[in-house]
Amino acid sequence: MKVKHPSDSKTIMTDLVLPSETNPLNNLFGGELLARMDRAASIAARRHSRRIVVTASVNHVAFNRSVPLGSVVTVEAKVSRAFRSSMEVYLDVWIDDRESGERDKANEAIYTFVAVDDSGRPVKIPEIVPETEEEVIRFDGALRRKQLSLVLAGKMKPKDATELKALFLE
Repeated sequence: MKVKHPSDSKTIMTDLVLPSETNPLNNLFGGELLARMDRAASIAARRHSRRIVVTASVNHVAFNRSVPLGSVVTVEAKVSRAFRSSMEVYLDVWIDDRESGERDKANEAIYTFVAVDDSGRPVKIPEIVPETEEEVIRFDGALRRKQLSLVLAGKMKPKDATELKALFLE
């Protein structure tokens, strides 16, 4: 299986915030943003794996800024790390300033997807090699995030979480 890079999965979705998508404060509903992020992340995961993908978890979401009515919102997604059949997808959400046109980061999220065959069984996916400094940071952090999730779910013993232990024992 050919090794891939995060840029191979890069997905960019841009849309406008319409009145029917906003709350009483005229800001984008959080659930609407989550749905947009899920779609972008699933496309990125599919581009990496070239398989059917299913959302396994939403590991992290930070709603750092509200997204006002009429905003141009861009969701950028890239696979940050690939494991045997699962992959972590890191998302950045940007808002275009209406007057200057400059982009400001509004939110970010981390999703996990699993690649499956036609009967829903997990399948092996290509490895990923980060290229930029940001991609290396996200790649390295993905294993710690995965181990933390496994420990919290009771699927891994804390003593076996080598990446987490390394944070505290160095």
